[in-house]
Amino acid sequence: MSRYTITVTRQDRSDPDAVIGFDSPLRTFFLQAFPDESGDDLALWLGTSDREYETVDALHAAALAKGYGLMPLPEDVATQLADDRAREGDRPPHDGPLAALLRHLQSK
Repeated sequence: MSRYTITVTRQDRSDPDAVIGFDSPLRTFFLQAFPDESGDDLALWLGTSDREYETVDALHAAALAKGYGLMPLPEDVATQLADDRAREGDRPPHDGPLAALLRHLQSK
């Protein structure tokens, strides 16, 4: 799993410590931003299902649809995300009891 710090905006607020990355077990890009004061919950958490966002553009569109914007990704982060996806994105899905449970929970 890769993780890179970026800035995510919403209306007049910004989160300069938001995280974007590629989750290789789930084969999806993810985005996390705007933690609550306890740090336990996030206002924005995208990319929690298998192959949910197979491109950064799809992830960005989903964030925009929820009212969040991403500052332009630094070139090195965009390149690294593409490399992460190319290197890890074709992994076979996890199989076993935990994977079956997660699939069951996601189907509800």
